[in-house]
Amino acid sequence: MSPSTRILLALVAGLVIGIMLAGFAPQTVDPAVSIARPLGQAWLNGLQMTIVPLVFALLVTGVAATAEAAQAGRLAARAVGPYLLVRACSATAAPFLTPLFLDIAPLPAESAAALRAALAGTETMPAAPAIGDFLAGIVPANVLKASADSNFLSMIVFALIFAFAIMRIDEDLRVLLTRFFSAVRDAMLVVIGWVLWIGPVGVFALAFVVGAKAGGGAFHALIHYILIVSAVGLVVSLVAYPLAVIGGRLRLGHYVRAGLPTQAVAISTQSSLASLPAMLAGARAMGVPVATAGVTLPLAVAILRATGPAMNFAVAIYVAKWFGVPLNAATLAAGALVAMLTSLGSVSLPGTVSFVGAISPVCATIGAPVAPLGLLVAVETMPDIVRTLGNVMWDLATTVTLARGQRVSEDEADTIVEQI
Repeated sequence: MSPSTRILLALVAGLVIGIMLAGFAPQTVDPAVSIARPLGQAWLNGLQMTIVPLVFALLVTGVAATAEAAQAGRLAARAVGPYLLVRACSATAAPFLTPLFLDIAPLPAESAAALRAALAGTETMPAAPAIGDFLAGIVPANVLKASADSNFLSMIVFALIFAFAIMRIDEDLRVLLTRFFSAVRDAMLVVIGWVLWIGPVGVFALAFVVGAKAGGGAFHALIHYILIVSAVGLVVSLVAYPLAVIGGRLRLGHYVRAGLPTQAVAISTQSSLASLPAMLAGARAMGVPVATAGVTLPLAVAILRATGPAMNFAVAIYVAKWFGVPLNAATLAAGALVAMLTSLGSVSLPGTVSFVGAISPVCATIGAPVAPLGLLVAVETMPDIVRTLGNVMWDLATTVTLARGQRVSEDEADTIVEQI
């Protein structure tokens, strides 16, 4: 049984047992909660303790990979700019789409209130200050203090400056530092793997408290969350289709048929990296030369991740709305920037692995609490499927667009589709 399945089952079990205990033995709820709440909080703390070193290491290695890709050749250099532009547009879409969907289908006030009361550690982070103070505070006077205060925007600025400085030093030293932060990144992912291994215990404890305090409304709230965040990812994903048709001058049906095998792999693995062989076959089916797809697709898997900024930011906005955190233009702009940057170096693995690490900085930037993420990670499977599907279709769409003028004829490509 996969870790995500075990965590999901623990979530359902915790909610059901908490609801039943509140219904049949209400006098035992408070003693049981007094035990379960610290247990769940300890597990959440285990996830949070990896965030600062993980985000810093991901940014350094992500910038290094992007810089190396830009220097690897003309085609790679041409691809980096559009990939970063897509990521910026993705992050910018979330502040418009998420409130829109929440206006169309709002979370019932009673469910939101019950969940707020049930979750511990929901103190909001400091919201973005006035624009003048905000701009002055972007550059940290003390990066360690900024990290300790969860001022992730300042920490990210320092990490970017540090990463670009690494690109200017002697090659041997640059390689040494890049390998060091790659090791830090991999070590933090191992720690996260250990924490997720005991995740069913922590999630059960968190869900038990929510079920006992919020009742059946917890199920409705989690389903509502899945639908809203998945809807944001779906809209971003669908933009890949007109890009392939207009930018790549490809027939819609041809693009859809060539992408189906890749989508099947993406659904089963929830990993863009694991979908790469299928994407290479799909690009070949669309007439993209192997020499071109062999450069652009691995680069897209490493850098593009088109749905990541939008869906990560959508989660943070959803939590902020859930807990009544006011959001203004400056806060949303800062959140979009952090959402774009923190997903730059994220790993192409199932979203459960990087969920808290990728979204906590965004929550902290806009003043939303991070405690709900320990509960939401348990239902990440469905949004992560949408996330991966969108990523692979964007990878294919950008590849066929970059290869425009180099493709073989569509009749020849149709023959390749039939063969795969």
